[in-house]
Amino acid sequence: MNRNPLFFAAFILVAIVATVFVFSSFYTLDETEQAVIVQLGAPVGDPITEPGLHFKRPFVQEVRRFDKRLISWDGDPNQIPTRGEQFISVDTTARWRIADPLLFMQRVQNERGATMRLNDILDSVVRDHISASDLVEIVRSKDWKVSAEDIARAQAVSPDDEESLLKRVSTGRQELVRSILEKARLQMPEYGIELVDIRIKRVDYVEAVQQRVFERMIAERQRIAEQFRSEGQGRAAEIDGETQRQLAQVRSEAQRKAELIRGEADAEATRIYNEAFGADPEFFAFFRTLESYSRSLAGKTTLMLGSEMEYLRYLQQATPAGASSVTK
Repeated sequence: MNRNPLFFAAFILVAIVATVFVFSSFYTLDETEQAVIVQLGAPVGDPITEPGLHFKRPFVQEVRRFDKRLISWDGDPNQIPTRGEQFISVDTTARWRIADPLLFMQRVQNERGATMRLNDILDSVVRDHISASDLVEIVRSKDWKVSAEDIARAQAVSPDDEESLLKRVSTGRQELVRSILEKARLQMPEYGIELVDIRIKRVDYVEAVQQRVFERMIAERQRIAEQFRSEGQGRAAEIDGETQRQLAQVRSEAQRKAELIRGEADAEATRIYNEAFGADPEFFAFFRTLESYSRSLAGKTTLMLGSEMEYLRYLQQATPAGASSVTK
């Protein structure tokens, strides 16, 4: 049996077209995706949010896929003045998801457009709330309390910092973030977006203010160091004074005891002298006179004395007969 080549080629072509038609008519979505069918640039029907196999018109309809999962948004750090005119740098982050893919596509097209819109909305809401709050309300929790005893134990707190720490927090960071989230959520439904959460990642002083804060911290630490140094010097002077007092007391007591011992020794010596010389008064007088001679007649001393003076009594007794009575 002869086969017509044209029939065979037509069969192959029809098979190819049918295959392309089938593959163009079906598409699948997984659990993390949702889609909008677009025909000639315009959305058709409701969004498809269920995973699985779905049908579309081939060639004329297109599937726009959108993520169903949470998407992260990280804003740029902004310099914002607080209510107390303190400039701080605030870094925020948020989590959002596409709640209505059809509205999302119509208003912002894609995630890049959504990010640009979130930048405008969230930055504006954060700025409004930060500028209307004191710094202590931004960095502290409402239930965090500091007592005067805690500050006293710290010992390194300046008067300005002490006033800030003891200040009562009426709102706190959690309430502030919750208020920002509620205010921002009100503007999200018109873009098909659900804002799930927003957080303040970091709060810091701007560079110019930060430098002044560092200088103040350095000055405060130097003041505390000087205080410790002064207290140490005062304590050292106190210890040195006490040492000198004890030393003077010891010396005074030693001198008193020395004088007492010296007096007792002199009294004992006098007593011994009295006993010794009292045994022979004549010998004592002779001995004392000889001591006087050794002191008064020593060296080149010349005395002009009368021959009858009692002072020369022993010399006269010692002078040979016929000798002169004048002694030099």
